[in-house]
Amino acid sequence: MATFISDFFGIDDTVVEHYGALNISIVNDLPLFIDPFLLFHSEKPEYLELHEKIIEYLVFLRDRAADGHVDDGQLRNWYCFPEVKQNWLGFSESGNDGAGLGLDFARNLHANLHVIFSDFGEEKVTESSHLEKVCLVSDGVGRDNISDFTTNLIKDYLCKYTEKFAAEHLLLDAVRDVWVERANFNYRTQSWARARYKLPWVNGDFIILTPKDMLTRDENWINRGDLVEGFEDIPTAIPDIQLRAAVFNYFEQELARRPKPETKRGKRAKDREPTKKERATAAVATMRQFPQIIDYYIRLKEITGDEAKDLSEEKVLAIEYLFIEQLQALQSVLQAETDFYKVGRNTYDEAHARLAYLKDVIENKGGTASSTTTRGSRSSARRTSMSYTDWFGLGLRLMPVQKPMTAGARLISKLAEAKTRPWLR
Repeated sequence: MATFISDFFGIDDTVVEHYGALNISIVNDLPLFIDPFLLFHSEKPEYLELHEKIIEYLVFLRDRAADGHVDDGQLRNWYCFPEVKQNWLGFSESGNDGAGLGLDFARNLHANLHVIFSDFGEEKVTESSHLEKVCLVSDGVGRDNISDFTTNLIKDYLCKYTEKFAAEHLLLDAVRDVWVERANFNYRTQSWARARYKLPWVNGDFIILTPKDMLTRDENWINRGDLVEGFEDIPTAIPDIQLRAAVFNYFEQELARRPKPETKRGKRAKDREPTKKERATAAVATMRQFPQIIDYYIRLKEITGDEAKDLSEEKVLAIEYLFIEQLQALQSVLQAETDFYKVGRNTYDEAHARLAYLKDVIENKGGTASSTTTRGSRSSARRTSMSYTDWFGLGLRLMPVQKPMTAGARLISKLAEAKTRPWLR
């Protein structure tokens, strides 16, 4: 069973690398996400156009909200999207199925559109509007939601990007004509329309490639945790002296409201430093009082956008190293030094036997490694003493397995399948 698209189609992984796409796994999602800020900050005209397209759609939603009541049917049509599972990105226990964007996300985004785009086209602080702003003002919208929404809004571009790769590098029988639902939005009819593409076909479904330079891991560049943690640095960037003073004063008053230290025998205990949680609570309260702080935070992130590009590139390289290069090394050892691939896959005893081989490889046949990798002109030496299960973070228990087999065990067993089925060229 092939693990990555380069394996499945029998092409060298450098072909995918040179095209700029991620060499996706076709057995389990890789923990990466599209960050819309990387579109905004890109020097590529097509990425800037994609960011403008996202903003255009959100302004459409804002205007519809301003026109009057939006019912659940319209919310489902305009806001709700299934996860684009064919890009094999995100988090899932096994396979590539995700939850998608439901009515909870729809209602949260709909309720906050007036905050996100209140000054669209007349921004006085930030350079542009940003979808990620909704994460800063709403607890109900997170990183996964933003990435899924962005992926759906740029799905036509991603399909054409994949279609071009297939035309240049794959045989005709590796590609199929497929209809992709909700690929383009028709502003005249105010509805989503499907479109037809020639896309790679893998195990009964098409796949969608994603350019690596729009991907990141962990958090978007603009995110709520970063805003709260670095809150005390933000007011210094506010040029309005009166506003800056008011923000600092309100923040200090919120800190003063925290629980006082207990007294002992009538003596007042020494004041303690505010905890991280207390500072975060005070920061959130201050932002609610002065919502314009959020714009200054976003402006700081725009100014330091080059760091977003560099950081995301490093995170993608790390994922490629851990989940692709090291997995391929593990597969080679399993195939050369064990009977892992000679054991059946259907019964509990067979699964237990395969896990025993895997345990032996991890503990006794090079389950830790030091490696130096080179990507293009960039050389990066990475030394690690982690086990393969640490690298993958798949939750596999290496002690004797209890029935039924754990999801982590099923997943690592699937990932380690090495027999490829290349398309013969």
